[in-house]
Amino acid sequence: MARAPRKAVAKAPADPAAQPDWKRLLPDKGEQAAAEIHWCCIIEEMQSREIFSASNRHAVQRLVLAYLVYDRCSLQVAADGLVTKPNPDNPKSIARLSIFYKAMREAESTAERLEAQLGLSPGRRTKVGKVTKKRERSAGADAFLGPKG
Repeated sequence: MARAPRKAVAKAPADPAAQPDWKRLLPDKGEQAAAEIHWCCIIEEMQSREIFSASNRHAVQRLVLAYLVYDRCSLQVAADGLVTKPNPDNPKSIARLSIFYKAMREAESTAERLEAQLGLSPGRRTKVGKVTKKRERSAGADAFLGPKG
């Protein structure tokens, strides 16, 4: 009996700071460009402070997406206003806060939480430790003895 083919497993990129596939995640070219700029700024700051780790990639991706949702919703609130007008055909309808304003506030709190976890917010910068780099130790006898194993 023949075996079913194995499913392809997504591998992490060789470069831990490699950007996600923004074209797949974001349909708008303007948002793709904005995502690249946000990503580069965040990664550059984290690498300069030695707090970036490959395990932080997805949290940074979520942070960038939260920034984009905030920007998208703030544009909509600026265009439509903070309050959704009541339906004139329904006498019981009332004015409500815009759904975009609510989404904007949610994206803001998500961004604040992720910035704090990643050590990007000013109040948390001192509380995040540097990523320890694994150093290979070698002795003079290693050259004589050869590789381990």
